[in-house]
Amino acid sequence: MNFRNVQLEMSLKPFRDDSEATTRAVCTELFRQWAPLCRHADVVSVMLWAADGSEILDYRSNLDDTFEWAYTIGVANPRGEKAPPDHPNSQCIHQHPYLYMDKPPVFTYRWLKRLIAVLKETGTAILGKPIRVGATFDPGPEFAKSAFKYERHPEICLGGTMGRASFVCCYATLHADSTRYAGYPNGIPESTPFGEFLGRQSKHFLKDMGYDYLWLSNGFGFGLETWGLRGAVFNGKGFSTDRVSEVRAKSIGFWDAFRRECPDVPLATRGTNFGTGKDLSSDAVPLREIYRGGYNIEPPPNSPWAAINSDFGLELTGWMSHIAELPGDGFLFRFYTHDPWFLNSPWFDRYCREPHDIYLPLSVARLDGKGEVGTPTSLSILTVDDSYGRMPEQVPNEVIPHILAARGDQPDRPGPLVWVYPFDEFHDWTFGTPCRIDEVFFNDWFMRGAVNQGLPLNTVISTGNAVTALASNRDAFAESALVSPVPQADSAWEQVLLQFAAGGGRVLLYGPLRHASAKLLKTLNLKVGAPLSGEFELTLKFEGDHVQDRPMATRLVHHPLLSAGGLEAVAANIEDVPACLLAAVSQDQATRVVAWTRSLREWNGGRISWVRGTVSCDPERTGGHLLVPLNPAETYPAEAMMRQALQSFGIFITPEKRNPEQPNPMLCVARRSNGFFLSGFTPDTTTAVQLRFPQGAPVLTNLETWVEGGRAQYNLPRAWHRECRVFIEQGEDGRVGCMERCSGMVGVSRRFLVTGLRNATVRFYYEAGTQGSVKMLRNPQSPYLAGEFLSAVEKTDALGHYLQADGVSGDVMISW
Repeated sequence: MNFRNVQLEMSLKPFRDDSEATTRAVCTELFRQWAPLCRHADVVSVMLWAADGSEILDYRSNLDDTFEWAYTIGVANPRGEKAPPDHPNSQCIHQHPYLYMDKPPVFTYRWLKRLIAVLKETGTAILGKPIRVGATFDPGPEFAKSAFKYERHPEICLGGTMGRASFVCCYATLHADSTRYAGYPNGIPESTPFGEFLGRQSKHFLKDMGYDYLWLSNGFGFGLETWGLRGAVFNGKGFSTDRVSEVRAKSIGFWDAFRRECPDVPLATRGTNFGTGKDLSSDAVPLREIYRGGYNIEPPPNSPWAAINSDFGLELTGWMSHIAELPGDGFLFRFYTHDPWFLNSPWFDRYCREPHDIYLPLSVARLDGKGEVGTPTSLSILTVDDSYGRMPEQVPNEVIPHILAARGDQPDRPGPLVWVYPFDEFHDWTFGTPCRIDEVFFNDWFMRGAVNQGLPLNTVISTGNAVTALASNRDAFAESALVSPVPQADSAWEQVLLQFAAGGGRVLLYGPLRHASAKLLKTLNLKVGAPLSGEFELTLKFEGDHVQDRPMATRLVHHPLLSAGGLEAVAANIEDVPACLLAAVSQDQATRVVAWTRSLREWNGGRISWVRGTVSCDPERTGGHLLVPLNPAETYPAEAMMRQALQSFGIFITPEKRNPEQPNPMLCVARRSNGFFLSGFTPDTTTAVQLRFPQGAPVLTNLETWVEGGRAQYNLPRAWHRECRVFIEQGEDGRVGCMERCSGMVGVSRRFLVTGLRNATVRFYYEAGTQGSVKMLRNPQSPYLAGEFLSAVEKTDALGHYLQADGVSGDVMISW
C-alpha cells in the first residue's frame, strides 16, 4: 500500500551558490537518491528548512530582499548562560555558532521562489508524481539568526527551554513596531496577538513564494514549554489548577487568530516531545479542541528525541496518545536520518545504522470506532542533508529497505495488547470538576516507563472508539488484552470493559482506585484505605526478572506528586489474597496491594488484573526535559510490574541480566496476515530475554532458541525484527530452530524447517487463507513429496486461528 505522502526535509546548505545550475543539480540528486522510496507515494513533498521561520516574520513583499538563512552549525542565537571566554566550553556549538562553509551564499526571496519552482519541475520530471513544497516555522533559537525574535520582539519569547526568553509562545502578544511588513504595511499595532501576525504574514509569504503548506515546528501551538517537564500549570512542586481554563483559552485563541488570517493553507504540526496527558497536565494544552476545532491540521508525528536519548517508551506512548483520536483520517511517521544544524547524522552516529527506530514505531497501529486498523499514511525523512550540506547516498540506500520491509509487515489487526487511551476523559479531568490533573500527569509518565521496561504496547484506541468498536466488532479483540487506566466510574467504558472480561476477555488496569466505582471495586474485591507514601518494602508474588550477580532492590519509593496520590488499595476479602495477590508493599505495620488479579468461573476464562503504578523517578529533578528514573540498584522500577503482571495472562517476557542497572530489552508485537511480527531494541546486548506467550514458546523465523521450562530464550542484537508463525510446548528442554527454506516445487510458496522438537505440541499460525494448503512433513527428505505427513488440526479459539500437531519429535518441514 502506498504512502499518501512522502516528505523529504532539507535545508538550503546543499545549495552552495545561487546559480541555476547548482539549484537544478541539487534538486536532481535529491529526487534521484530517494526515488526508490518515492515510487511508493501518491504525492511527494519537500519541506524546506530555509531558516527558522523568521523569513516569514520579516517578509516585506520585496522579492529582492535578502533573508537570514540556516548557514551555521550550532545554536544560531545562543540564549543560555555563557561560559567565560577562556573556558573550553565557550567554543562548543551550543554557545558559539560556526559557519558551515567559508563565505556562505547570500539568498534573496526571489531565489527562494525560483528554488521552489525548480523543485516542483524537477521532481515531477523525475518521479512523475505531484510535488508539494512546505515552509517551516520554529519557535526556538537554534536554526538561524533572528533579529525579529531576539532583538525587535523578545516579548514573544516566554519559554525558557534553551535559556531565558528562548522560545516563542504561541499565545504571546507583540509590542508596537513601525517597521513595514507584508501583512502590516503601516507597522504592527501594540498588543497584536502573535497568532494573528504569523497568520497574516504566512498568507502573504506562502502565496508569493509558491509554498503549498506550513509546518509548525518543535511544539509550537501546543503550549508554553514544549520541550520542558514544567509548564504553565506544573511548576515541579504542584499543579496550578486555577490557571487551566485561562491557559486553555489562550491556546485556542492562537489557533483562532491564525486561521482568521490564514484560513486555507494546510498546516502540519510537529507537536511536543511528550504525550497528550503530559501536555494537558503541565501546559493545559487542549488537544481535543485543537483536533476538533476545524483548523485543518495534521496531527503530530512521533518525536525524534528517541534518537538522542533512547527514550523509546516516551516516543511510542507519546505518539500513540496523539493518534488515539485524529483531526482527520491520517497520521505521519517521521525518521531522523541527518541533522543539518548540530553536527550529527543519527543514522550513522546515534542509531549506528541500526533500524530499531524504524521497526518499533512502524509496528504501531491505531483502531477506529469500528475496530479497524490504521497505520501511518505518510512518511517524513528528517533530513536528506547533513550539517555541511552533504547528501551521502549511503543513507537512502540503507534506510529505504528497512522502511519498506517494516511497511510490508505493518499490522492489519490489533496487537496482543491494546492500550485504551482516555483521550476525552483526560481533558475532562484536567478542565472539569473535580480536577484530577495529577492522574493525567501520572498516566503518561508511568506508561512511558512501562514500555521502557519491556511492556509490548503498540496498538492504541481511545475509550470513545473502544466503546463502539467492542459493541460492533468484539471479535477483533478476541486475541488481545485491553490495557486501560482505571475507568471513569459508572461510565460507558467501564460497562463495556466489565462485559469484555465477563465474556472471556483479559483486561489489565492501572492507576489509583480512589475514584473507582463501587461496582469495579467489588469486581476486583479491593477497597480503598488511607493513602500511604514514601519508602516501602516490596513483596512480589509473580516471577521477577532474572538478575545473576545482585538481586533486584525490594525498596519501592512512591512519591504522591508524580504518582497521583498515595497507595490506598487493600483486599476487601482476605480469603482472596492467596489467589489474587501479585505484589504488595509494607510500611511499618501497614500493607498495601500494588498488583492484583481476579477471575471468576462464570467469566469463561476472563480475567482482570490491576497494577497501582508508581512513577519511579526523582521528584527533586523536575527542571529539565524529562523525569529522571531512580537508580534501579537501590529502588525497584515499579513500571516493570506492568510487564510482569502479564504473567497472569500467560505472557512471560523475562529479561536475563547480570545486574539491576542494565536496561531491559524493549519489544513490540504486531499482527499481520495471522502471523506475529516481533520488533525489538536491546540497549545492552549482554542481556537476554525469555519469551512465552499463551500460544506457547515462540520460535522466531531464521533463529535458534534454547527452550527451557516452556520458554524460549534469545540473545538478540541491538535492533531486530522477526516473523513468528511457530509456537511450541514441550516438556523437555532443548535447542529448537525455525529456518526458511526455498520452495523448490511448483505450487509451494514458502517452507519452514522446524528442528529439535521433543514430543512437542506445534501450533502453526498460517498465512491468512492458506490453511488448506499447509503440509507438515516429519524428518523431511528432499524433494519433500513423500514421507510421514502429520495430521494437523485446524483450530479457532482464544489462542487464535492455527493448525496444531501433537506429540511431534525431530524435524518438521512446514510447506504451503
